[in-house]
Amino acid sequence: PTLVSMLEIHQFPCLSDNYGFLVHDPASGETAAIDTPDGEEYLRQANARGWTISHIWNTHWHPDHAGGNKAIIEATGALVFAPREVEKLSPIDTLVSHGDIIRLGKHEARVIDVSGHTNGHVAFHFPADGIAFVGDSVFALGCGRMFEGEPAQFWDSLERIRQLPAETTLYCAHEYTQANAKFALHADPDNPELAAYAQEVDAKRTRGEPTVPTSLARELGSNPFLRADNPEMKARWGGDKPAETFAALRAAKDSF
Repeated sequence: PTLVSMLEIHQFPCLSDNYGFLVHDPASGETAAIDTPDGEEYLRQANARGWTISHIWNTHWHPDHAGGNKAIIEATGALVFAPREVEKLSPIDTLVSHGDIIRLGKHEARVIDVSGHTNGHVAFHFPADGIAFVGDSVFALGCGRMFEGEPAQFWDSLERIRQLPAETTLYCAHEYTQANAKFALHADPDNPELAAYAQEVDAKRTRGEPTVPTSLARELGSNPFLRADNPEMKARWGGDKPAETFAALRAAKDSF
């Protein structure tokens, strides 16, 4: 088989606590903006690398994820690949939904339904590259606030993420990890893997370093929302089904 060139991923801070992601395929020259919190900043970052944004892939409709579409389209003519809900903010060239395959050059990404934070939220998983862009569905040591969905729906979404290969690198959209760690330690106080992770997060933030991306393996062992089916979490938080334990955790985080 012919080797597909490695994707180049450029991550940069945006707005107050978002991350911007540009994914560049050197072979085709195509560049995807994953979400668009700040269109002007995306254009600056792309220009600095000599890249032209050809694609916009939105995970969901919130303005800090699709609000920059217009500026980027006007500057580059980029094509928008997005779930239908993004029509609230921007025209869409290609509607995407669960199970679809979309491409950047020869790199294939699978669209995964991760609704719950919003009802149309998707993630983009590049199986051959071992990476997934998960928007606000899951964070390092956390998950998105459940603005539109229901607990069982959101738990099903997290299940789909949990089933990815453990070595998958997860690119989440916000630097929320330090605050998430405080709740995680409250939710799951006897977890040594979590305690070590939380210390590392504090050290990274003290040095001004990002805590994103993270690995699925690490989140599976430490992230309380991905552990809602764990017997210890059920004993501590209640619920007959994992979705009910998840609901209790999410409600506790909302008021933490």
